Amino acid sequence: MVASIAGRDGLGMTTISSTATSPRPAVVAAGNVAAKAVLAALLAHAAVHPDLPQYADKAMGYRFLVYPLAALAAPSWWALRGRGRYPHAVDLCLTAPFLLDTAGNSANLYDSVWWWDDAMHVATWVPWVMAFGFVVAPRVPQRWVVAGLVVGFGAVTHIGWELGEYVTFVQDHPSEAMSAYRDTIGDLALSIVGSVLGALAVVAIGRSDDR
Repeated sequence: MVASIAGRDGLGMTTISSTATSPRPAVVAAGNVAAKAVLAALLAHAAVHPDLPQYADKAMGYRFLVYPLAALAAPSWWALRGRGRYPHAVDLCLTAPFLLDTAGNSANLYDSVWWWDDAMHVATWVPWVMAFGFVVAPRVPQRWVVAGLVVGFGAVTHIGWELGEYVTFVQDHPSEAMSAYRDTIGDLALSIVGSVLGALAVVAIGRSDDR
């Protein structure tokens, strides 16, 4: 387990420090490699079988572009900053949301399970904001500031996601456009829940140099 110690700075604010590294780093590394391999396989399946019903009206072309870029973000950042210890936890958290979304589409869960889309707006935003939190936590000592930044990051990026969804397929899809406002408000609320959960997880874990 990561052992974190809470103290107080000169202003009386709670701070975060870390006295140990992440548990079982080999397990995290293996999970990261496995997540990337499964994501690649699922995207390949969608590319080879674009006519399957679960991929219809899902803007898969944009997913083919954005999802690999997300999976390559941490490796690129690691290489540009001079390498060192690889941030497997950050990388896994960046990959996980896109893996979950692609898996849901591949299994046709978005169209066959009525609550799946709502659940994913919570579940995918937890690791997404945790990746950001793991990056900023070592640079921001106060717990409440870290939590606020993480929630804010989640809110801003989800607004961007909703704008992207509207431009790519909602505005030209009659049934989606009719309920777009209600669905968007619900999605934003659910992503805030995921952001708060992710922020709490980052604060609870603390800071670790191996991320």
